[in-house]
Amino acid sequence: MEDLPRADDAAIELAALIREHRGEDVIVMDLREINYWTDFFVIATVSSNTHMTGLQRHIKDYAREKGMTILRGHRKTGADDEWNLTDLGNIVIHLMSANSRSFYELERLWSAASIIAP
Repeated sequence: MEDLPRADDAAIELAALIREHRGEDVIVMDLREINYWTDFFVIATVSSNTHMTGLQRHIKDYAREKGMTILRGHRKTGADDEWNLTDLGNIVIHLMSANSRSFYELERLWSAASIIAP
């Protein structure tokens, strides 16, 4: 097992992984200056529950390969799930349907955070 990646590098790598697997509007938000319980959000829009499940598998594989612990994550996704959260401690990944992303507006809610990866 290799050394754990720096959180900012891992967040950017996870965003690239999600983009590579057709996640849309992927961003990385740096919360270190405004939050105490996590450092980064990775937010992406998914096209379907099948897409969400596939991305979760890729995220889980990445975490395992890098020696990262998933604190909360992969569970069976129901047909009506529109938001799934994977908690890696200092990185929290939000996979959301377009409707859910528009409704919750995490980027606006956490607007004091800087976006480090578009």
